[in-house]
Amino acid sequence: MKSWMFVSALALTAAPAFALESGSPAPDFKAATSQKKEVKLSDYKGKTVVLEWLNYGCPFVKKHYRGKNMQQVQADYTKKGVVWLSVISSAEGKQGYAGPEQAEKDRKEHESRATAVILDPKGEVGRLYGAQTTPHMFVIDPKGKLAYQGAIDDKPSAEPDTLKGAHNYVSDALDAVLAGKPVSKATTKSYGCSVKYN
Repeated sequence: MKSWMFVSALALTAAPAFALESGSPAPDFKAATSQKKEVKLSDYKGKTVVLEWLNYGCPFVKKHYRGKNMQQVQADYTKKGVVWLSVISSAEGKQGYAGPEQAEKDRKEHESRATAVILDPKGEVGRLYGAQTTPHMFVIDPKGKLAYQGAIDDKPSAEPDTLKGAHNYVSDALDAVLAGKPVSKATTKSYGCSVKYN
């Protein structure tokens, strides 16, 4: 089986969300961004990629963005060549949904340092990866394998003061992947608001 499977083969079904196994090939997908461009995951083969499930209305997401934690991690690693894709899988009419103009306005307002914001209103990419919460984080290594999936850190709370002293699992995973080393903790339980699928 090829490392890069296409969304048409898997995500267009009505199947419920499922969990991928860390170390398995990361499924490919094609989607539009807030800047009305089309991106495919396979376009970034050979690079380290982060997928971050996003809903600015979620208190857990607000904690990380208002405290500038998410933007700092984005900035630190995109400077090192990491591709950071924020994914909005909220269905139209549900919390967090945004069309291109609103998503772009929100990106600027929240000073996101992501490479791109992917719009997934039908939940195809979210279900493909089994994204359950906002945030839900995935790290894909340059070989197209899923190196990490789960929480951003070890403080599953929406309280802003829990940012202090939190251990960032995503930073750990990215440091390991960039150094060509195995990720010591490849899977954790994500926390946050449920992804607002249809």
